[in-house]
Amino acid sequence: MEKESFNTYDMLNHILVQLFHEIWKREEEAIVTDEFQDITNNDMHIIEAVGLLNETNNMSGIAKKLGITVGSLTTAMNSLVQKGYVIRERSEQDRRVVFIRLTKKGEKAYWHHKEFHHLMTKAVMEKLKEEEIPILIKMLQGLSEFFRDYGEKKPSSEKQDRYPRNKKGSMEIPFTYIP
Repeated sequence: MEKESFNTYDMLNHILVQLFHEIWKREEEAIVTDEFQDITNNDMHIIEAVGLLNETNNMSGIAKKLGITVGSLTTAMNSLVQKGYVIRERSEQDRRVVFIRLTKKGEKAYWHHKEFHHLMTKAVMEKLKEEEIPILIKMLQGLSEFFRDYGEKKPSSEKQDRYPRNKKGSMEIPFTYIP
């Protein structure tokens, strides 16, 4: 097997990009089963945002959880209502407010999706020593913070040049990666 030389920055970038693609692909494969062939990953994440326990979620609250507009959510919600995963109920106090809750079919889809996440998390934890878990959590919190803040404040080019660069423009942090 031929060795490829990566610096640390390039290796981390490669792993993150691959990881995001793999999670999305595998999650979709796990979600789209014979029973749930009529919904997508996006639909399943909407079902997850609606949640269980007869929570009284309104459209704006769900849209906020998902980081999308109410208009975008309405289109997806119409489809989920038609497919029988969620129902809309008007508030008795304010008829303008529409609450969304899962049907039995929606609850079943919710648990199906939750099981995938449980298996994924368990697989990661089984690979780590107890003292490595806080390090992973800190790293993932930093990544989560980056994504949460990215739309609000784009990273400045000054911060990106923290490490020296080689002639190709890559950061010079030596590391050997053997795939």
